[in-house]
Amino acid sequence: MWIVYALLAAVFFGARGIMYQWTSQKNINRNLMLFGVFFVGFIISGFAMMLLDQQWYGWQDMLVGLTLGLGSFVANAALHKGFSVGKASLISILSGLPPLFVVLLAFLFWQETLTTQQLIGFIIIFAGLYTIRYSNDISFSNLQGAQWGLLAALCFAFNDILGKQSTRLDADMFGTLTLMFGFGSLLFAASWLKTRKKMTEKMNELSSNHPEIKTWSDTKTFCCGLVVGLTNVAGMMAILSAFAIGTTGLVSAISAMNILIILLYSRIFLKESFSRQEILGLTTALVGILILRLSQ
Repeated sequence: MWIVYALLAAVFFGARGIMYQWTSQKNINRNLMLFGVFFVGFIISGFAMMLLDQQWYGWQDMLVGLTLGLGSFVANAALHKGFSVGKASLISILSGLPPLFVVLLAFLFWQETLTTQQLIGFIIIFAGLYTIRYSNDISFSNLQGAQWGLLAALCFAFNDILGKQSTRLDADMFGTLTLMFGFGSLLFAASWLKTRKKMTEKMNELSSNHPEIKTWSDTKTFCCGLVVGLTNVAGMMAILSAFAIGTTGLVSAISAMNILIILLYSRIFLKESFSRQEILGLTTALVGILILRLSQ
């Protein structure tokens, strides 16, 4: 059953990635949009928490939830920023790296062993990413948004570990999610208020120089965030359910298959063309993730 939950997480997170890419190309205030993403998660989780009579059982439960909020704040901001400055295909494959870090951390923290098949999968993934790195001519002086994709991957891996830890503590799922989305909402709201004037001036300048680019109102931006947030909260519910009964690394690996959805979107709708090296690198990396998925 955990495989079903993990696959559902992949679908929901894939939909979230597509929406992030689409909104990243609009003239909007990113922090306000992400505030909406987390706020709807907070409302839904808080309501479910009260409806199901869930609660926090100690400071550890609360600490995990709050830390998840911090990690999600950085991860989602980095992912959205990456899509705004880099190729969707590149950012999606880089942000699909959490299984690499999750399995290693799970081994260090909980002695979840790394099988030979998992090790082979990781080596293949690294080979694919190495190929992608050269096909896109990525360097420290020309990162093409890769740094944001990698930062998102690290933070999502961190969140996967914390999500598993919440299940090991037998924490109530909606209690954890309420703290996570609540703290994330607070951080994005604070970021929006702090940079609101500067971002408004920047957006108006862009609209003035390019009349065809329309500036989104605050109301439209926030409401869009609420819609995107539905995929985010659904994905978190699915992945926490999977972590509760599945192996950490394998759940993370299967949920990382959301990159397939984003890659398909980038090819069909964004008309992104792939060089032979990119196709080889992407295929190799996906084969590695598939090996991880099958290494049960």
